[in-house]
Amino acid sequence: MISFIIRILGNAIAVYVAYLLVPGFLITGGITHYLIAGLGLAILNITLRPILKSLSLPIIILTLGLFSLVINALMLWILDHYMVSMAISGIAALVWATIIITITFKSFCHCY
Repeated sequence: MISFIIRILGNAIAVYVAYLLVPGFLITGGITHYLIAGLGLAILNITLRPILKSLSLPIIILTLGLFSLVINALMLWILDHYMVSMAISGIAALVWATIIITITFKSFCHCY
């Protein structure tokens, strides 16, 4: 349970850092919206990400793991689709936000 809370907080901090650094990645609202985004990413990463990674394992192996970035971008895009207070304007903002969220989350907690 504590690792899930750390995962939520790590995702919330990573989303906040992406909001600060990436133009075109917007979240309206306060800290609760960042926590909701962190919760949404944590739920998507626990439920949907293992299925997608197992289905795309040959592509991940062929690209030496770079296809995992596409899966992470898909998770962020799904979250953007369902979260009203989040807006990603364009593919470049999605790619940069995905890279920043992945790096920030990996440096914040080592629960992967």
